[in-house]
Amino acid sequence: MARPRNEDRRNAILSAATRAIASQGLGAPTAVIAKEAGVSNGSLFVYFDTKAVLLNELYVALKTEMATTALAGIPAESEPREQLLQMWTQWLHWATAGPEKRRALAQLQVSDDITADSHQAVYSASSAIADLLERSRAGGPMQDAPLSFVLTLTNAIAETTIDTVIREPAEAETLIRVAFDAIWRVVAGA
Repeated sequence: MARPRNEDRRNAILSAATRAIASQGLGAPTAVIAKEAGVSNGSLFVYFDTKAVLLNELYVALKTEMATTALAGIPAESEPREQLLQMWTQWLHWATAGPEKRRALAQLQVSDDITADSHQAVYSASSAIADLLERSRAGGPMQDAPLSFVLTLTNAIAETTIDTVIREPAEAETLIRVAFDAIWRVVAGA
């Protein structure tokens, strides 16, 4: 008879995997992850059949958390510029508040273990961000560029901003706003 799964234990494993991947990369052994989570290596495999399954679930969990945080509380009635500013600010605060999550996510995003199903789940979870960018760029200089290019460009500016905010936390709000103004000019042309 299979042991019942405990959600707290599962979350502890995901948190431990985040820390281990952030510090050791994707090659972090499951034994290290299990020890960090306070479970046996065998127990880890009760929750995740393989390391690849663990990596995929962690990838989806982190990307979904990031998107959910970025989109939280955005008023539907406000203008796209204000919506995008709120999304941008919340996204960058999430990334700078949890540098281990960001480092782990950077590793997971380039992993060959991440499946098409996981990428699709992340796409679905973050589709509102893509929709907001689409509305923001309508009529602007990026209106005819592929959405993937706009997302990549936005992400590059975000990553640069996040790195700078981590180094200069006293300037966080100013840097986040300056970067947003640059994004808005590039995307919307305003």
